[in-house]
Formats: sequence, structure tokens, C-alpha cells
Amino acid sequence: MKPLPLRIRRFCAFLTGIVFFLSGIFKLLDPTGAGLVMADYYKFFHLGFLEFSSKPVALLLALLETATGAALITGLWRKTTAIVASVFLAFFTLLALILVISNPVMDCGCFGEVIHLTHMQTFIKNLILCALALAAFLPYRDFGSNRRRKYVAFTMVMTGVACFTVYNLLYIPMVDYTDFKPASRLLAAEREHEAAGEDMYEYVLIYEKDGRKREFSLDNIPDSTWTFVESKAVLKSGYRQEVFPELTFTDADGEYMSELAVGRQVMVVSVFDVGKADKGKWEKIAHFMANAQMHGFSPLLVTASYPEEFQKIMENSGLEAQEWKYLYGSAYYADYKSLVSMNRSNGGVTYFDHGYLVRKWSYRNIPDTGRLAGLESGDITETLLSFSTYGNLSFKGFLLYCFAVMLLL
Repeated sequence: MKPLPLRIRRFCAFLTGIVFFLSGIFKLLDPTGAGLVMADYYKFFHLGFLEFSSKPVALLLALLETATGAALITGLWRKTTAIVASVFLAFFTLLALILVISNPVMDCGCFGEVIHLTHMQTFIKNLILCALALAAFLPYRDFGSNRRRKYVAFTMVMTGVACFTVYNLLYIPMVDYTDFKPASRLLAAEREHEAAGEDMYEYVLIYEKDGRKREFSLDNIPDSTWTFVESKAVLKSGYRQEVFPELTFTDADGEYMSELAVGRQVMVVSVFDVGKADKGKWEKIAHFMANAQMHGFSPLLVTASYPEEFQKIMENSGLEAQEWKYLYGSAYYADYKSLVSMNRSNGGVTYFDHGYLVRKWSYRNIPDTGRLAGLESGDITETLLSFSTYGNLSFKGFLLYCFAVMLLL
């Protein structure tokens, strides 16, 4: 079989590499979410006993996918990379076909939380990639030679990817694509407004540039050339279908207490895996809750457990009686999925104000006394904007760095 001209083959390999690279990066952006998707696959194939390995396996596959994409883009190890990419595509296409036939209620997880595809869309996407791969690789010879400087580019990119992965493992994702993203509004707050017959309002941000002012929504923040002027609440033009994340939790008596999260300046500490929280973590959580209360916030401890189970854990935690009784008496109970969706950190903090999600912290960077004092006196909108903008710019900057190095070096 006569291969296509080398430039056409390289272009097809380049396109395939972009999809591989972005697919891996979007998974590495949210390691916990990738692990949850892998756990769903284990359950679908009746391999639930392997669930303990879901997160490491998901990360390993995402890293391999990212490295394969980077190698395809830079043109390194062309024959080996072609074989690896072909194996990946054959496996993913077969898996997509199985999902199309079975149609389970689960997400394919191809692009993490960033892009959601139906099973049929995933299958069609894989068929297109297979066509590109065949055009790029067949007959698996005469790939041409790579440029030596691309080894440097590949090393620089994968070093950045490693740092990016470690950051997202230690902290929360730079950009949140779940329903619990900044500026989202809890369903309980929406229900309160509907029950009270109140008008529906939304935040509008006013920016100025070159002497003219313009309104922007929270989802459409302008670049740094615009100057922030003020924020205001305006009546929505009409009923708009929105996704309102639901945070449902109960007290020890089983009474629903979800309305507590829609008050003013609420700090929700979520522990979705109480079995992995040691004495030091509980002490840090207790200290934070006391600190937050002292600064005028309403702290809530919400765990994915039952009152009896949590009481036993507290009794055996090694904490002083006063400390564990304080935590047990302050605890509320929710399901695992809601808590891990709201905050990817086990023991992380999520800040709500009147039902709006303002920002999040992982357990490792829980706000200290100084930061709580700044939050108490600061503007809610500015806090939300700084958190959202910093994460978005950091992620876009990282992607720009990767593609600039791979393409220009």
C-alpha cells in the first residue's frame, strides 16, 4: 500500500495528537473526577473489587494519553507513538461501541468534566480519530525523522504536565466545570425564592474601557484591559432554565437542614471520606470552624456518614472529649456524591453567601485567621471574581505554554 504524502500524514498525526493531549489534560485537571469515572467503568464491567485503584489507574492512563498526544504533536518516536495511539484508539472505539449498545447511565469521561458527550457522540468521535490515524500511520513505515530540539520541547511540556498534575492532586482543580462552580446557586436558595414569590435576580458586573461602560455576566468576564466599576442585581429578562446544584443534608435526627447553607456567609466543611481523616485533620477542622464562627461566619460540618458511624469515629479519633463532642454536635450528614462534587478535597471548605457559591479551598489551604478577617470585611463579588479569574487565567496560561513550546521550539 502506498502511503500518503508525508506532510498530509504529519498533519493527520498532529490533529490526532491535539485530541489525545487535550483529553489527557482535561482528566488531569480533575484527578478525583477522573477516578470517579474509572470507578463507574469498574462497576459497569462488574469489577467493583478494583475500585481502590480507580484514581491511580485513571491518572496513569491520563498521563499516558497526554504523553502520546505530546509525542504526536512534536513528532517524536513516530513508529512507537503510532502503535501506542492505534492501540488506544482501537480500545476506546470498542469500549464506545459497548456503551452505545448497552447505553448505561454514565459519562464516558473522554474529556473529564469539561466536555460531556453522549455514547453515540463518543463513538463517532472515535471513528473520526481512527480515520485520521489510518491516514497518518498506514502502512506503519516511512514516518520521516524527528528534529532533535523536539526532545527538549517534549521534556519541557511533560515537566509542566507533571507539576500541573501534582498541583491538582494536592489542591482543587484550577477551573471548576462541575455544577458546583463559582457563582452557581444552590437549589435550596432557588426554592426559597420561588416559595416566597420573589422576583428572580442575577448579578451583573459593570466594567469600563476607553470611557464607555458595559455590562457583563459572571460567566463572561472581560480581559484585563477593562476596569471593574461595580456590581448590581438586575431582574432576569425571562425565565431561564438553569442547573441548580443540590446540597441536601440532614441532622442527627434525620431532619433536612439544607436551608442552613443558603444563609449569609456560610462556610461548609465537607468530609466525603471520614475513614481517611486522622486526628490532625479533625483538629484542624475544629480549629477552623471555631475561628470562622468567631469572625462572623456560619460554619457547617457535613460528612458522608451516619450519626452512629460518625460518633464511633469521633470517639476513636484520639481527640479530647471536648473537641470530638464539638465536632459531633456540629455535624450534618449528606451523600458521598454530593460532597465530592461540591469540593474535591476531603475536608475542603466551600464558601456560600445567600446560596451563591463564592469560592473553595482544599484541606491543605484552609483559610487562616488573617484570611478569614479579610473575607469578613471584603466584597463578596471581588472574592468570587478573583478566585474564578485566577484559576481560568492559570489554566489558559498553562495550555498556552504547552502548545507554544511544542509548536515553536
